[in-house]
Amino acid sequence: MTTTTASPFLDLTGAVEASGADAGVAAHYGNPLREQRLLAQGAIVDLSTRGVLTVTGPDRLSWLDSVTSQSIKGLAPGASAETLLLDPSGHIEHAIRVFDDGVTVWLLVDAAEASTLFGWLDRMRFTLRVEVADRTAEYATIGWMPAPDAALAASSAAETDGASAVRAFAAEPNGVALVWTDPWSSVVVGGHQYAEIDEHPGAGYTWREVLVDRDELPALASAVARGDVEIAGTLAAEALRIAAWRPRLATERDERLIPHEVDWIRSAVHLNKGCYRGQETVAKVHNLGHPPRRLVMLHLDGSDAVLPAPGDEVLVASGHEVAVQDAAPVGVITASVVHYELGPIALALVKRTTPVDATLAVASEGILVAAAQEVIVPPEAGAAVGRIPRLPRLGAQRR
Repeated sequence: MTTTTASPFLDLTGAVEASGADAGVAAHYGNPLREQRLLAQGAIVDLSTRGVLTVTGPDRLSWLDSVTSQSIKGLAPGASAETLLLDPSGHIEHAIRVFDDGVTVWLLVDAAEASTLFGWLDRMRFTLRVEVADRTAEYATIGWMPAPDAALAASSAAETDGASAVRAFAAEPNGVALVWTDPWSSVVVGGHQYAEIDEHPGAGYTWREVLVDRDELPALASAVARGDVEIAGTLAAEALRIAAWRPRLATERDERLIPHEVDWIRSAVHLNKGCYRGQETVAKVHNLGHPPRRLVMLHLDGSDAVLPAPGDEVLVASGHEVAVQDAAPVGVITASVVHYELGPIALALVKRTTPVDATLAVASEGILVAAAQEVIVPPEAGAAVGRIPRLPRLGAQRR
């Protein structure tokens, strides 16, 4: 990936640098729980280490459509999409946030993906009229979460500040502001939701990613320092993402991950489009089989003041008296956080056959942390041929 300079946001008061996938930007600025509230009401997040690729040329949309999971050949200028690049066996290699401005397709990816995705795309151009470029050194990503309508009355100032920053700093190289809108808030055309819930927690997830000229980052950081714009760290972004059941490749992915296991068909797969690499696996699992694992959200017991970490084993256990070595592992934590309203929560990938009513625990720091399971992908996911789709009841509340 193209090397970038240190983020000016790390010079802000209280900034604590993140580690892992978000290294190089701030995890928080001194108060992670308060920052979650600010983010939910319109604050911005520094994501300037993330990758930015572009594809230009008259064949750009049809070409990307032919090699990835989403139908994007008709993407209109100013529209957003999400697509996956799969390997021939259907395992996820890249998760790509797509925005077209009428001239250029902008591909937004996590930091670790940029160079490998660029190399693969560049090799696959053949004689098509497309050009691929890594623009990370020119453009930086800023996360933003507009306040939902219900929060506007109570927090109009924060929303106005965030919106004002987006308007002032969003790049417009071809006359269209580069603002990617996350499609996770609803099931996209051609997609499918496995979560059997009447009110999906992602419905209010208003996440945006804004591209700004990298030279403008110091000015945006100065606006934050003056108090003109509210800012939150990546911990806040992770907390709201986890609560919305929103998968992220940097945390949920391993070498076996397929879209069905994390309900990614909801936003990033079109089940009725033409062939693409990995499409056979997508169709077979959805229509005839079941994904081998399933994503769950865990509500964790915080009484021992231990927050399980990614990689910690999820176990079937009857209580704290069960020794860790005697419990049966059924999965692993992929992401965890203390949420400002829900308390300690985590996403985990567990075996499909794990009973939905099983008593679970997480082995962390030598103890068992009790965990209540909230089903995201049910054991029955897949095998769609001949099944009558379940329709949500109007006015129903989240169970």
